[in-house]
Amino acid sequence: MATTKKRTTDVHRNAQLRYTKTMLIAFIAMLMLGVGCGRKPNHNNEQEQEWRLPGDSSIYGLTCEGSGDSVLVLLPEDGSDPVRYNIEKASREGRIMGELKTGDRTAIVVSKDNPHVAELVLDLDELKGIWCYIVLPKVREGHELNDSLRAIYFIPREYGFALLRQWTAQSVGYIKESSALSGETPVVYPQLGYFTDWHIWNGKLIIVSGTPQLNKGEDVTVTNKRNDTCDIVYLRNDSLVLASEGAQRSYYRKQSQEEVNQKAKAISEKLRIEALERTKE
Repeated sequence: MATTKKRTTDVHRNAQLRYTKTMLIAFIAMLMLGVGCGRKPNHNNEQEQEWRLPGDSSIYGLTCEGSGDSVLVLLPEDGSDPVRYNIEKASREGRIMGELKTGDRTAIVVSKDNPHVAELVLDLDELKGIWCYIVLPKVREGHELNDSLRAIYFIPREYGFALLRQWTAQSVGYIKESSALSGETPVVYPQLGYFTDWHIWNGKLIIVSGTPQLNKGEDVTVTNKRNDTCDIVYLRNDSLVLASEGAQRSYYRKQSQEEVNQKAKAISEKLRIEALERTKE
């Protein structure tokens, strides 16, 4: 009897151990599912819907582990189960924008014929940042520049925009010039756009700009807003190429706004000091 009782106890103990082990494995698997997609998705997507433009059919989510050259595993914004998308066509046609790192926020445009085939994939976190391009001044009407003056005034500047969190944007490249120099320099630079927001619309980048008006208390009101719609031709590491109205422009990434226009700012400050000195004469 004692032996039978002992065997029964051992059977129950082994069964309990197997159950505990099974539950532990299941719990770890659930944890790994969350870790495999990096951060948690935003279950409250009211703000997301607020910024989504009418007619935008893009699908947003987080890139998960298991993604590769032919498959994207995406954790949707609503927190539902990850979905596998075939990205072979997008890869073959050069329409994967970014490196698709695990945990990065991603937008995709799916095929009309197959909802599990992505025709365009865009790494939104890689798209964010400061993007610049080079602009050159033009000689003012009625002025001529010899070589020595050209070396002083014909200085390239960096213009661009910063794509920030929560779909906000900022202009990059503004250089404050002294009123003493207003109309005095023999060159004039293109006007820098005043950017406020950005959006994704069916895989395209839309940047919102307008006319700023300074109010009392240094508040700024932006009027005459316009949307510039661009095709994203290339995005990888520190390079971005956008196309609009039949023209392309290449951008390079800057790590901070303090890096922008360092040489141009130094020369502008030097000219400002020289102009003030002349007013004292």
